[in-house]
Amino acid sequence: MEILKKGSRGESVKTLQNALHLMPDGIFGSLTEEAVKQHQRSYGLKVDGIVGPNTWAVLRTGEVTQLLKSKRKIKEIIVHCSATPEGKDFTVADIRAWHLQRGFSDIGYHYVIYRDGSVHKGRDINISGAHCTGHNSISIGICYIGGQTADGTPKDTRTDAQKKALLKLLKELKKLYPNATIHGHKEFAAKACPCFEVKDEYFKL
Repeated sequence: MEILKKGSRGESVKTLQNALHLMPDGIFGSLTEEAVKQHQRSYGLKVDGIVGPNTWAVLRTGEVTQLLKSKRKIKEIIVHCSATPEGKDFTVADIRAWHLQRGFSDIGYHYVIYRDGSVHKGRDINISGAHCTGHNSISIGICYIGGQTADGTPKDTRTDAQKKALLKLLKELKKLYPNATIHGHKEFAAKACPCFEVKDEYFKL
């Protein structure tokens, strides 16, 4: 792969943006540069925003391999669903596009759990999310793909892999933020999200 940096354009930039779960417009701008730097930081690489061989090597997967602690004071971990039909796959890029259409600056969640149980990065954990009004500045937002039947009825659609991944992620986050409490979005909003009782399931964490 060619070396890319701010100002680069073309199909290679689209490939890069897809790997970073960004909108693939083929233009290496400020958002792409910041996403590259965050990825480099996560893997202990030189943080220069330039995509060379070492950075390309760690872009093979969009999955979270190491959790970093936020510089923000985290008091809550809030679980959401994507409110999408059971059995259908959606990605960080899809949710980011929906949220950008709603006027957000980026995807509102910090982590997204796919139906196969893989955990993917969303918004930078050092930046307040846009997932729970009145709680964004002190929380980490997690979203699992699903939460509805085909006709739009709220339902706990989590696959076994998602349940295992969510439990593992919550345990790891509690190690980073031992005083943080775990909640479902519906505890703070008149919504069914995340379509199961978070406090009942994770009260021991």
